[in-house]
Amino acid sequence: MMALRNFITIMLASAIFLLTISIAHASDPSPLQDICVAINGANETVFVNGKICKNPVDVVAEDFLFQGLNVPGNTSNQLGSAVTAVNVNNLPGLNTLGTSFARLDFAPNGINPPHTHPRATEVFSLLEGTLYVGFVLSNPPPGMQNRLITRTLVAGDVFVFPQGLIHFQFNIGNTSALAFAGFSSQNPGVITIANTVFGSNPPINPNVLARAFHLSGNLVRNLQSQFWVNNNS
Repeated sequence: MMALRNFITIMLASAIFLLTISIAHASDPSPLQDICVAINGANETVFVNGKICKNPVDVVAEDFLFQGLNVPGNTSNQLGSAVTAVNVNNLPGLNTLGTSFARLDFAPNGINPPHTHPRATEVFSLLEGTLYVGFVLSNPPPGMQNRLITRTLVAGDVFVFPQGLIHFQFNIGNTSALAFAGFSSQNPGVITIANTVFGSNPPINPNVLARAFHLSGNLVRNLQSQFWVNNNS
């Protein structure tokens, strides 16, 4: 009986250890080769580290090159902002390397609305302008509130948005703002909260959203009828 109990204890401890290791390494997988240039094809069905690899013999310098990030994004939209993403989808050489990049342009009063990157931490560097930025911590223990971490950034400041947390950037200056951001994933993903909740296809049942957000059904239906802007390109 004692031997069986010890065996169960060891197996349970081993399972917990393996689970801990798995969680600790929950990020883009490490590459097992020098390069793995992605092949972007609609008919590809085999995926390696996110995308199938091009034969290294066929790799060229252009596979590692993205041009045009010096061109300002178009901020003439309802948000007054534009995100020009450089990830594995338009820079195939990033495949398996666990990083990506973006340019962010803001018109005066422009906003990059609350959103999350489910697969990456974001390192945000402001080059021009003044931005009010922040992120919200995840659900706290009972009796505590979700804590908001905010800061006003000026040119030269760097701010970090932790992986998966809801965050935003808002231009509070009188001039345009320019920022660049690095991500700890070749394809960080983006979930814009309002677009996802009120602009899903098909729509979420209004009764669900009314109950969840303490809103009237009519207000929910009005929000669902709006055009929700996607400022990512």
